Order: sequence, then structure tokens, then C-alpha cells
Amino acid sequence: MIDPDDRAFLTSLFDAAVRAADPLEALRANLPAKPAGKTVVVGAGKGAAQMAAAFEQLWGEPIEGVVVTRYGYACETRHVRVLEASHPIPDTAGLDATQALFDAVSGLGEDDLVVALVCGGGSALLPAPPKGLTLEDEQALNKALLASGAPISVMNAIRKQVSRIKGGRLAAAAYPARVLSFVVSDVPGDDPAQVASGPTVPDRVTREQAMALVSAYGIALPVRIKDWLAGSADEAPQPEDPAFARNEVRVIASASLSLEAAAKVAETAGVPAVILSDAIEGEARDVGLVHAAIAREVALRNRPFSKPVVILSGGETTVTIRHEGGKGGRNTEFLLSLAGGTEGLEVSALAADTDGIDGSEDNAGAFADGSSWRRMRGRGIDPAAILSGHDAWSAFKAVDDLFVPGPTGTNVNDFRAILLK
Repeated sequence: MIDPDDRAFLTSLFDAAVRAADPLEALRANLPAKPAGKTVVVGAGKGAAQMAAAFEQLWGEPIEGVVVTRYGYACETRHVRVLEASHPIPDTAGLDATQALFDAVSGLGEDDLVVALVCGGGSALLPAPPKGLTLEDEQALNKALLASGAPISVMNAIRKQVSRIKGGRLAAAAYPARVLSFVVSDVPGDDPAQVASGPTVPDRVTREQAMALVSAYGIALPVRIKDWLAGSADEAPQPEDPAFARNEVRVIASASLSLEAAAKVAETAGVPAVILSDAIEGEARDVGLVHAAIAREVALRNRPFSKPVVILSGGETTVTIRHEGGKGGRNTEFLLSLAGGTEGLEVSALAADTDGIDGSEDNAGAFADGSSWRRMRGRGIDPAAILSGHDAWSAFKAVDDLFVPGPTGTNVNDFRAILLK
């Protein structure tokens, strides 16, 4: 286990990042005027239930609607119904939830307001295979995309072309009601059309461009999906569609704001902080090695930053699955790679997903230091082999360095902090 003081310090930075994305405060500053007609809430994502509860508290009555979140992520609400479904692979509960969202926005008029609460995770939670495809086809597509190592923007561009709800289609279904989308961004660059594949935010990417991305990234699409894309004329709507003319989109929380909040907490504790970027993408193990190289330069030569310092970054890395069967996620894979690149140095680090879950297990990420690989070897683990097998969870579990804060109720992507004292 890493030094308890370092663990507490790094945890305080993570907590600050999560607080900065708190839905209650983020929504409080963005409330619109009340409509002449009804207020209907819809939403999807790992923090959608918490966003709905916060909106209810701020808005008052009357209000109705439905949101969908991941199993185990629900919270109590008074008027907005909360449904749960599977993530990251969609299931039949997600199908039912998708239909419930469409039902909630059907038959509305010009005086009605639809408030869409959108955050990360919504892509899997809202399966809606178009005519000619099935849930099994959408599940196969998700598995292929998750294993491809493609950036989230590429995955979502493809998902939008194979859906009845993504790419602005839910907002189009609500027409002529006005749709106000509150978005908690978990994507590099904070493009709201990419969060949850934009159920209420149209995108300019066409089907032809999405297919070009499939080729460019060498994505092995399931045959039925590939054939459907080649033969269908059902294009996602474009932003110029009149159905979106009165709609509005507001990004109310993001990785940038959360990293700035963490930096302030570090500086208050007497540790200077630098933010590399809030939009770092790439293969997790490669990004880990780049961060390790920077940390090594600081540790050994006091450049480009002087010790003490905490190096912060965000974004969303990817993991190209080459070997099935390993446990873990992109943050633990990043961290195991970083630990190998900083072995023997006085470095402590935390990498975690701000929604509280990294990969398929119950941890948000893990802690590491310059002794992590040595301690893993002492438990009979070969960390290099574990890294190659995408099983970083097992390695950090063995040395008691998993980070398990539980669901946070928000999601602004990955959080990484590297401390050099």
C-alpha cells in the first residue's frame, strides 16, 4: 500500500474534482424561466438520477419525466421516474428505458419545455436498434467498438448512425416542444454532441464520414451492422433541421473545471499544481508511459517543473483489447504502465474515473508509487505480463491499492494526479 499521507492527499484532489461537477450547484447557475406549459424531464447517464434529484430540488412543482442510469446508480426522486439498465453492454432494460423516454416527450406542444439531463454512460444505457436490427446487433456493435481502441468521438459517430434515439433523435421526437439540454461533459473537448452520443444534440458527422472512420481505425464491425449501414437511407438529423431551431444546449460541468478545482486544493495544501491537459486521448498504456517520462524528468532533473509539484491531467484514454479475460479499466491500465515507468522513484499517483467506476469492477481506479511493481513481484505477480493481459485490477488488488469511492453521481471523465515531493 502506498504512503497513507500521499493516499489522503491524492484522494482530497479527486474529491475536489468531483465536487466541482456536483449537479446541484451546476444546475443552480443555469435554470431557465419556467414555461407556460408543462416541464418534462428526460435524461441518461451514470449521474442522471442525481441530476434529476437536484433539478427537482431547484425547480419545484409541477414536474414529470423519466431518466435512466446504470444499475446501482439510482437515487431517490419525488416526481421523475428513475430506471436502471446495463452499462457498458446494453440490455433489455435499456430498451424499455429508451421507449419510456420517447413516451415522455410524445404529444407535447410549443409551450412545453423538455429538460434533458445528459452525462457520460448514456450511449450504452439507451439502446434503440433501428428497423432491421436487434438488441443483439447493438450489443455486438458495442463490444466491437469497446475492443477497437478508437477514441470516444469515433465510437459515438458510428453509434449515432445505428440508433433511433442518438444523434439528436430524441429532441426531434419532442418537437414542437422546446428542449433545453444540460450536459455534464465526459468527453475530450467538451463537445455536447458526443456526450452519451447526443440523444438531444444533433451532430454534423454524416453516415459516409462515419464509415470512413470505420476504415481509418480498422474497426471490425459485425457483418449485420456493416450491411445495414451500407443499405439504409436513415441518416441522423443535421443541426440545421427546423426541429432544433428553439433548442438550447448548456455544458454545466467538465473536466477542465474539475482539474482547476483540484489544483486549488493542492495549492492550498502547499503543493504547486500544473495541469497538462483536460483532453488527453490515446492508448492507456502509452499515455501512462508519456506521463511517466514527464514524472521521471521532474524527479531526476527538476524540469519542466520543480519539486514539489502535483501533475494533473484529464481526458479519456482507450484500451485496445488484445487478450480476453483480464479485469480492469483504462485508468488502472494507465496507472500500471506509469508505475513501471517510474519504478524506484519517489512518485505517488492516483488515476480514477470521476463516475466512481473504472471498467467492469467496483473500483474507480487505483493508487501507485515507485515501489508498486516491486511489491507486485513480491506477491508473485509479473506486472509486465499483467499489463499485456489487460488485468491491472488484479495487480493493484494484490497490493491493496485499489481506489473504491463508490458511485459519485457525476462524470467528467478520467482524473489523474502524480505527486512528486
